[in-house]
Amino acid sequence: MAAGHSRLGSRWLRYEFHDDSGTWFRSYGNELWEFDARGLMRRRVASINYARIREADRKYHWPLGRRPDDYPSLSDLGL
Repeated sequence: MAAGHSRLGSRWLRYEFHDDSGTWFRSYGNELWEFDARGLMRRRVASINYARIREADRKYHWPLGRRPDDYPSLSDLGL
């Protein structure tokens, strides 16, 4: 690795989204982020899988934005 660069690997369990027709999906994946000496992302490598889910099977129910502080954690949700 070149001097002044930092890497971060992340395995994340899931996020949920819907397409324009209202079909819901859950994604799972791994990512590798590489940053330059200024802290700017210079490279991103991702492997993401999507699975169609029923709306009733969603785990996350909050308005657009970050997870509210009082919302159950991933561990609390059995993830």
